[in-house]
Amino acid sequence: MKIVILDGYALNPGDLDWNVLREFGEVVVYDRTKKEDAIERLADADAAITNKFPFDKNLIESLPKLKFIAVTATGYDIIDCKAAREAGVTVTNIPAYSTDSVAQTVFAFILNIMNGVQHFTDENRNGRWSRCEDFCYWDSTLHELTGKSIGIIGMGHIGQRVAQIANAFGMKVLAKTSKDKDLLPEYVEKASLEDIFREADIISLHCPLTPDTRNMIDEASIRMMRPSTIVINTSRGPLVNEKAMAKALEEGKVAAYATDVMEHEPPSADCPLLKAPNCFITPHVAWATYEARVRLMDILVENFRAFLQGTPINVVNK
Repeated sequence: MKIVILDGYALNPGDLDWNVLREFGEVVVYDRTKKEDAIERLADADAAITNKFPFDKNLIESLPKLKFIAVTATGYDIIDCKAAREAGVTVTNIPAYSTDSVAQTVFAFILNIMNGVQHFTDENRNGRWSRCEDFCYWDSTLHELTGKSIGIIGMGHIGQRVAQIANAFGMKVLAKTSKDKDLLPEYVEKASLEDIFREADIISLHCPLTPDTRNMIDEASIRMMRPSTIVINTSRGPLVNEKAMAKALEEGKVAAYATDVMEHEPPSADCPLLKAPNCFITPHVAWATYEARVRLMDILVENFRAFLQGTPINVVNK
C-alpha cells in the first residue's frame, strides 16, 4: 500500500513520528499541497491522509487506484462523501480526540476575560505597576465564575465536558440540545436558544455548521443579549456573523468575543474582528495540544489497521 499525506504540517510540525504508519506500506509526506499538484501526488496512491485538503468529485474520479481517505480531524465536510462512496473509496475521521483540549481552551478564554490576565500582563510590561502609587490596581470590574450562568449550544463530547467544568466552578449550566433531559447530568438545564441569548452570562458554541446554524449569532440574536454577555466560539467560524459581532463589540452591545475559529482561515488582513475591542482570537489551535495530537495519531493508526483487516471503523460515508 502507498500512503500519501497531503498536508502533514498542521498535525505534525515535527514532534510526532509518521513512521508509525510504515507498518502498512510506503509513506510519502507533504507538509502542504497545492490544488494543482494533488492528482500528480496521488496518482499511484492507495490511501490518502488529509486534514484540510479537499477532495471533490472531480479529484476522486481522477484517482481510480485510491481506496481509502483518512481525514485527520473530526469534521469531514472537505470530502465529497457521496462521490467517494460511489467510487468505492472508504472515508474515515477521528472522533472525540480533542475533547479535553478544546474544553480547556474555552476556559482559558473565559478566565482570561474575567480576570484580565492578558490586559494586566501587557500593562505591566509597559511599566504601569512599577509606576503605581498603590500595591495593586485594576481598571475594570473583575468577576468570579461561581454563580454565573453559561449557555452551551450543542451537547456533544466537548459541550458535555464544558458543562462538567462549568459545574465544578459553581456555574449554572443551560444547554440547547436535542438530547432528552434523562440523558443529561442533573446539573444541566435544557433551554431554548432565545433563553440562552437572554439569560446566559457566557455563551459557548459547540454545534456543527449547518444551514440552520450558519450565522446563528447575528444582529438579531445579539439584540437579545445583555451588554455584559461573553460569547465563546471553539466550533466553526461561520456560526458567528463576523461583521455583526465586530459592530456589537465596537458599540458595547456584548462584553467580549473569544474565538479559535474564523469564517475564512487564515482570515483576511481586513477582517473586522482582528481590530475589534475585547475580541480574543487564537489561530484554530484548540485541538492541537500535544496530547490530543498523540491520541489523533493513535486513532489514525487504528483506522488504517481496521480498514486493511476488512472491518473499517469511524467510517463517515457508509
